[in-house]
Amino acid sequence: MASNGQLQETGSEVSLGRLVRAALLLLLLVGCIGQPVLAADPPSDAASPVYHTPLAGEAGSTNFHGYSIALPATDRAHQTALTLGGTLLLPRQGRTTGVPIAAGYFRHYWEDSRTRDVVSIFVNDLEYDRRIVGPLEVVGRLENYTLPGTQTELAENREVTASTVSYGSASFSLGPGVRLPVAPLEVDNDLKVQLLGTVGYFYAARSHETNPELLLPPNTLSYGTKLRVRYDALRRNLLELPHYGFAAGCDADYQVRAEWQELGTRLNPGPVNRDYLQVSGYLFAAGPVPGLSEKNRLVASAYGGTTYHNRGDRFNAYRLNGGPLSGEAEDIARPHYTGMVYDDILVSNYAILSAGYRRELCFFIYLTLAGTYLWADRANALDDGRVQFRETTSVAGTASLDLAFFGNSSFNLGYVWDSGAVRNGRSGSGVSFTWNKLF
Repeated sequence: MASNGQLQETGSEVSLGRLVRAALLLLLLVGCIGQPVLAADPPSDAASPVYHTPLAGEAGSTNFHGYSIALPATDRAHQTALTLGGTLLLPRQGRTTGVPIAAGYFRHYWEDSRTRDVVSIFVNDLEYDRRIVGPLEVVGRLENYTLPGTQTELAENREVTASTVSYGSASFSLGPGVRLPVAPLEVDNDLKVQLLGTVGYFYAARSHETNPELLLPPNTLSYGTKLRVRYDALRRNLLELPHYGFAAGCDADYQVRAEWQELGTRLNPGPVNRDYLQVSGYLFAAGPVPGLSEKNRLVASAYGGTTYHNRGDRFNAYRLNGGPLSGEAEDIARPHYTGMVYDDILVSNYAILSAGYRRELCFFIYLTLAGTYLWADRANALDDGRVQFRETTSVAGTASLDLAFFGNSSFNLGYVWDSGAVRNGRSGSGVSFTWNKLF
């Protein structure tokens, strides 16, 4: 019989093997879909010109029920937006019936500097890059995940109150980066490589529901190194949805928690896992449907991540979530599970394969249908409050409607269904609604 250490090592190798196979499985599909061509329209005569979808930022005109509509050019290098909305979960995820949504988005690109920020007070992702010479930049990033209140993990869609803990983290990263423009040479089309040193702070606290025997980590500083690679050659439509092209990227993150201890309970302590290495990557493509007009598009994606040597715990786990299908350059890098409506699930290893079809109902309304397969080591709460990762597979489907609206705004309405990953063993659905206002 293999020892526990041997079993853990074997599990890590199997996880990595699945991620590699999953990426290779979609590589051919993604490569075929993502070719930047607009030749999917059938032949037509001069009296019936080929229709082309309005693209983001471009000036042009289109016809709508006999009316000619002018589309002004927009400055995509300088955008400020507000997103408001909410989600409804049917049935509830544990005791969570719905989740409100509110965030500010800022993207401003100048000649020698850039900033891209998502601000929602308790969860923020801020980046500022300053060009030094040629393609060489200095990159600064600030991230925090500091939700108020407590967080409780599930077992078969039941919240295990013994696992209730308050915790969060904040980190600052600084280092050199290289940014090179790539075709089709829009503001978000580039290849960037960043090597960052990071320093952060982690905190954790009990609540009156926490199992008294549960071992919590101490508040501590952390430090490490992160490699970030992003490649984006996507062209987007009027609503900033990927229209054709290809995107890819990867992250390698090595972190050391200065003060740490074994987790679990006093009777069942676990390994210390003071330091850990996590590697993740993604592929994304959008392109034509062979033989159909440009109003029909295919989208496909693959995401994967692993925590080496099974050193994952609930405090360093990947957070999978959902919301509207990704379109913005950095948002595409976020592992997106279409069965989610914004709330998070914790995983230590994962692979996500997704494929979908988008139909342009008219130049400002788009319907997207997508299906997703998920394999993951998902967080699962035990009755004594310990959190272990259990292998799970799940499938999901989503239908999403995106439409432009008056006042330089847009709406997204989505319906999702998941076979069991979101509620940790129970299938369910959800509805999300967001309003995006561009200033």
